[in-house]
Amino acid sequence: MSEENTNGVVPADESANGPAFTIEKIYVKDVSFESPNSPAIFNENVQPDLQLNLNQKVQRLSETAFEVVLGVTLTCKAGDKNAYVAEVQQAGVFGLIGLEPQAIDVLLGTQCPNILFPYVRSMISDLIQAGGFPPFYLQPINFEGLYAETLRQRQAQGEGTSLADSEPAGNA
Repeated sequence: MSEENTNGVVPADESANGPAFTIEKIYVKDVSFESPNSPAIFNENVQPDLQLNLNQKVQRLSETAFEVVLGVTLTCKAGDKNAYVAEVQQAGVFGLIGLEPQAIDVLLGTQCPNILFPYVRSMISDLIQAGGFPPFYLQPINFEGLYAETLRQRQAQGEGTSLADSEPAGNA
């Protein structure tokens, strides 16, 4: 029988008996907000044009630890001028122990960004409001669908590389 700490989580050293997925750390890796045409842009009376760019990077840190970075860049244009550009890179270190490579790839491509997304959404919203603009709330993103599309693209290109295949940091 394993012991549990006060919040019901089995300590990491006891997870060696079976597969485990753990969140080791969640942190902001990079954040930026620019409003190059303020304050004049506040007087523009045009429909804003929003462009969202989403990306994800995975880096193997050790045999069982991975850093996942979810990056979001939101650009708002008013006419031909940039109203603002908000960029957030939210990161997490995740432990993946005793899992098959396919399962690791699925977790890195779906579950990890799902865990990071609420942090990104909050940070983007806060940045935009702090910049003096109306609130903007990122809509939910289907990371499972994006992962499935990534798999289709890999197969079409004949690539067998998974997200987990990268070399550990410092070993290249």
